[in-house]
Amino acid sequence: MDIVVLPGTNQLKTGTFKSLVTLVFSMVQMIRVNVSITNISAERFLDIRKPMPPIQINTNLNLVGMEKSADSIEVPFVLTISYNPSVAQLSLQGKAYVAGDKGEIEKVYKDYEEKKPPPPVIVQSISNVVFVESVVISRALNIPPPIPLPQIPEAKQQSDKPSKMDYSA
Repeated sequence: MDIVVLPGTNQLKTGTFKSLVTLVFSMVQMIRVNVSITNISAERFLDIRKPMPPIQINTNLNLVGMEKSADSIEVPFVLTISYNPSVAQLSLQGKAYVAGDKGEIEKVYKDYEEKKPPPPVIVQSISNVVFVESVVISRALNIPPPIPLPQIPEAKQQSDKPSKMDYSA
Protein backbone atom coordinates (compact mmCIF):
# COMPACT_ATOMS: atom_id res chain seq x y z
CA MET A 1 0.00 0.00 0.00
CA ASP A 2 1.37 3.41 -0.93
CA ILE A 3 1.05 6.22 1.56
CA VAL A 4 1.11 9.71 0.14
CA VAL A 5 1.14 12.96 2.07
CA LEU A 6 -0.29 15.69 -0.11
CA PRO A 7 2.25 18.51 -0.60
CA GLY A 8 1.73 21.57 1.55
CA THR A 9 -0.78 19.80 3.81
CA ASN A 10 -0.93 17.21 6.52
CA GLN A 11 -3.60 15.25 4.67
CA LEU A 12 -3.03 11.60 3.80
CA LYS A 13 -4.22 10.14 0.50
CA THR A 14 -4.81 6.58 1.72
CA GLY A 15 -8.08 6.21 3.68
CA THR A 16 -7.27 3.06 5.71
CA PHE A 17 -3.91 4.38 6.90
CA LYS A 18 -5.43 7.78 7.68
CA SER A 19 -7.98 6.10 9.97
CA LEU A 20 -5.21 4.19 11.74
CA VAL A 21 -3.14 7.34 12.25
CA THR A 22 -6.18 9.21 13.58
CA LEU A 23 -6.89 6.37 16.01
CA VAL A 24 -3.30 6.32 17.29
CA PHE A 25 -3.18 10.10 17.76
CA SER A 26 -6.52 10.11 19.57
CA MET A 27 -5.11 7.63 22.10
CA VAL A 28 -2.21 9.94 23.03
CA GLN A 29 -2.76 11.99 26.18
CA MET A 30 -3.07 15.68 25.45
CA ILE A 31 -2.51 17.25 28.84
CA ARG A 32 -0.73 20.58 29.24
CA VAL A 33 0.71 21.48 32.64
CA ASN A 34 1.79 25.00 33.59
CA VAL A 35 3.54 25.33 36.93
CA SER A 36 3.55 28.54 38.94
CA ILE A 37 5.47 29.06 42.18
CA THR A 38 3.63 31.42 44.53
CA ASN A 39 5.73 31.32 47.72
CA ILE A 40 9.41 30.70 48.42
CA SER A 41 10.89 30.40 51.88
CA ALA A 42 14.57 29.59 52.37
CA GLU A 43 16.88 29.97 55.32
CA ARG A 44 20.46 29.01 56.10
CA PHE A 45 21.01 28.22 59.78
CA LEU A 46 24.74 27.46 59.73
CA ASP A 47 27.18 30.37 59.95
CA ILE A 48 28.72 31.02 56.53
CA ARG A 49 32.23 30.95 58.07
CA LYS A 50 31.83 27.40 59.38
CA PRO A 51 32.62 24.46 57.11
CA MET A 52 29.71 22.44 55.82
CA PRO A 53 29.47 19.13 57.72
CA PRO A 54 28.45 15.90 56.00
CA ILE A 55 24.71 16.17 55.51
CA GLN A 56 21.64 14.23 54.52
CA ILE A 57 19.03 16.00 52.39
CA ASN A 58 15.34 15.09 52.64
CA THR A 59 12.89 16.26 49.98
CA ASN A 60 9.13 16.01 50.18
CA LEU A 61 6.79 17.00 47.34
CA ASN A 62 3.13 17.04 48.37
CA LEU A 63 0.28 17.55 45.94
CA VAL A 64 -2.23 19.09 48.30
CA GLY A 65 -5.35 18.33 46.24
CA MET A 66 -7.11 19.07 42.99
CA GLU A 67 -9.61 21.83 42.29
CA LYS A 68 -11.64 21.45 39.10
CA SER A 69 -12.92 24.40 37.11
CA ALA A 70 -14.85 24.38 33.84
CA ASP A 71 -12.00 23.36 31.55
CA SER A 72 -8.94 22.85 33.75
CA ILE A 73 -7.67 21.55 37.08
CA GLU A 74 -5.58 23.40 39.65
CA VAL A 75 -3.15 21.27 41.64
CA PRO A 76 -1.70 23.08 44.67
CA PHE A 77 1.64 21.70 45.83
CA VAL A 78 4.30 22.17 48.52
CA LEU A 79 7.96 21.17 48.27
CA THR A 80 9.93 21.07 51.51
CA ILE A 81 13.65 20.41 51.63
CA SER A 82 15.34 19.84 54.97
CA TYR A 83 18.97 19.23 55.75
CA ASN A 84 20.23 16.98 58.54
CA PRO A 85 22.06 18.26 60.57
CA SER A 86 19.90 21.33 60.38
CA VAL A 87 22.01 23.67 58.24
CA ALA A 88 19.17 25.00 56.05
CA GLN A 89 15.54 24.59 55.08
CA LEU A 90 13.69 25.43 51.86
CA SER A 91 9.99 25.51 51.07
CA LEU A 92 8.29 26.23 47.76
CA GLN A 93 4.53 26.48 47.28
CA GLY A 94 2.55 26.90 44.12
CA LYS A 95 -0.08 25.62 41.74
CA ALA A 96 0.01 23.54 38.61
CA TYR A 97 -2.63 24.37 36.04
CA VAL A 98 -3.66 21.30 34.06
CA ALA A 99 -5.49 21.87 30.79
CA GLY A 100 -6.33 19.75 27.80
CA ASP A 101 -9.08 17.73 26.21
CA LYS A 102 -12.27 17.82 28.29
CA GLY A 103 -12.38 14.01 28.43
CA GLU A 104 -8.80 13.83 29.70
CA ILE A 105 -9.47 16.48 32.36
CA GLU A 106 -12.57 14.58 33.51
CA LYS A 107 -10.56 11.34 33.70
CA VAL A 108 -7.75 12.95 35.74
CA TYR A 109 -10.24 14.43 38.20
CA LYS A 110 -12.26 11.19 38.43
CA ASP A 111 -9.05 9.26 39.19
CA TYR A 112 -8.25 11.83 41.91
CA GLU A 113 -11.67 11.35 43.49
CA GLU A 114 -11.08 7.58 43.46
CA LYS A 115 -7.81 8.14 45.38
CA LYS A 116 -5.68 7.01 42.41
CA PRO A 117 -2.24 8.58 41.94
CA PRO A 118 -2.04 11.57 39.61
CA PRO A 119 -0.72 11.09 36.07
CA PRO A 120 3.08 11.05 35.89
CA VAL A 121 3.09 14.04 33.52
CA ILE A 122 1.66 16.24 36.30
CA VAL A 123 4.08 15.07 39.00
CA GLN A 124 7.05 15.23 36.62
CA SER A 125 6.18 18.75 35.44
CA ILE A 126 5.89 20.04 38.99
CA SER A 127 9.06 18.34 40.19
CA ASN A 128 11.07 19.59 37.19
CA VAL A 129 10.17 23.21 37.91
CA VAL A 130 10.54 23.16 41.69
CA PHE A 131 13.80 21.24 41.75
CA VAL A 132 15.41 23.59 39.23
CA GLU A 133 14.29 26.55 41.33
CA SER A 134 15.54 24.92 44.54
CA VAL A 135 18.99 24.43 42.98
CA VAL A 136 19.15 28.14 42.14
CA ILE A 137 18.04 29.05 45.66
CA SER A 138 20.56 26.68 47.27
CA ARG A 139 23.32 28.32 45.25
CA ALA A 140 22.25 31.75 46.52
CA LEU A 141 22.39 30.44 50.11
CA ASN A 142 25.71 28.65 49.51
CA ILE A 143 24.35 25.27 50.58
CA PRO A 144 24.51 21.92 48.78
CA PRO A 145 21.88 21.46 46.08
CA PRO A 146 18.93 19.21 46.94
CA ILE A 147 19.57 16.86 44.04
CA PRO A 148 22.41 14.38 43.92
CA LEU A 149 25.28 15.47 41.74
CA PRO A 150 26.62 12.93 39.28
CA GLN A 151 29.44 10.82 40.65
CA ILE A 152 32.31 10.16 38.28
CA PRO A 153 33.93 6.83 39.09
CA GLU A 154 37.65 6.84 39.61
CA ALA A 155 39.63 5.40 36.76
CA LYS A 156 41.18 2.05 37.52
CA GLN A 157 44.93 2.30 37.57
CA GLN A 158 46.83 -0.07 35.33
CA SER A 159 49.10 -2.35 37.28
CA ASP A 160 52.58 -3.21 36.07
CA LYS A 161 51.87 -6.91 36.52
CA PRO A 162 51.06 -8.85 33.38
CA SER A 163 47.66 -10.49 33.25
CA LYS A 164 47.45 -14.06 34.51
CA MET A 165 46.41 -15.33 31.08
CA ASP A 166 49.07 -15.51 28.40
CA TYR A 167 47.85 -15.75 24.84
CA SER A 168 51.26 -15.82 23.17
CA ALA A 169 52.34 -18.81 21.08
